Amino acid sequence: MQNTLQQHHRALVLGGGGSTGNAWLIGVVAGLSDAGVDVTDADRTIGTSAGSTAAVQFAGAEPAELLAQASTPPGPRLAPPGRPTTTHLDRFRAVIAASADAAEMRRRMGAAALELEAASDGSWPARWRAMVSARLPISAWPDRDVAITAVDATTGEPVVFDRTSGVEVVDAVAASCSSGLPFPIGSGRYIDGGYRRNENADLAAGAERVLVLSPFGGRTMHPLAWGMQLQAQVEELRAADSLVETVAPPAADEHLFGPNAMDPALRPEAARAGHRLGTDLADRVGAFWR
Repeated sequence: MQNTLQQHHRALVLGGGGSTGNAWLIGVVAGLSDAGVDVTDADRTIGTSAGSTAAVQFAGAEPAELLAQASTPPGPRLAPPGRPTTTHLDRFRAVIAASADAAEMRRRMGAAALELEAASDGSWPARWRAMVSARLPISAWPDRDVAITAVDATTGEPVVFDRTSGVEVVDAVAASCSSGLPFPIGSGRYIDGGYRRNENADLAAGAERVLVLSPFGGRTMHPLAWGMQLQAQVEELRAADSLVETVAPPAADEHLFGPNAMDPALRPEAARAGHRLGTDLADRVGAFWR
């Protein structure tokens, strides 16, 4: 079910973008913060995939602290281990080509993930949960409205986890970031929330002001007729009278994302790029946010 906000509220949307996307999101928010603009005080924060990690990180640590961590030499991968990124992208493109619409694409991605699970030794979920937990500064849901997206691997239906869902926050984030094997929660299996929409900005419906930070810059591999792209989400929000501001990497930084999004060695560069952009855009974003 899609949650909505009452009017006169602000929503922060943190899109997916892999390991470098997470670092870039941290950099942008830290750059804004250093310039006197705090966007972590949003009435609702919506996190997808790498953005789900950032959403919980911002709820439990200061942007400057997170920036320092993201700027250090890389540690463990932020994404599930297993198949190389290029193999995953090839598989994703093949599923899109075989699908008539987004709903079928999600069902096919879920089925593919369940096949990978069946062929695995079963050790991955515990290792992945420990890795995600190590990146989160808090172990319980924050006392604020944080929504984390995922997709049910069995049905292909989108899911939104929050503090009322009865799911631990680390499990919600682990599910939202599971782009390969599915992540188990109870009897369910879940895959990456980006299969719903990469930014999921439409979940901010009802907010007066919506700030979208999109590491992938609104790009999509889906047919535009499916309406998965950020522009379609923005148009939906504006049609419902929300004011929307989007922030995306400039062309000079696009090499940090896409096929390179899972390269942890690029995290420090992505964090610095995000910080520069956040600082440069502070006046514009500040005027919008306030």
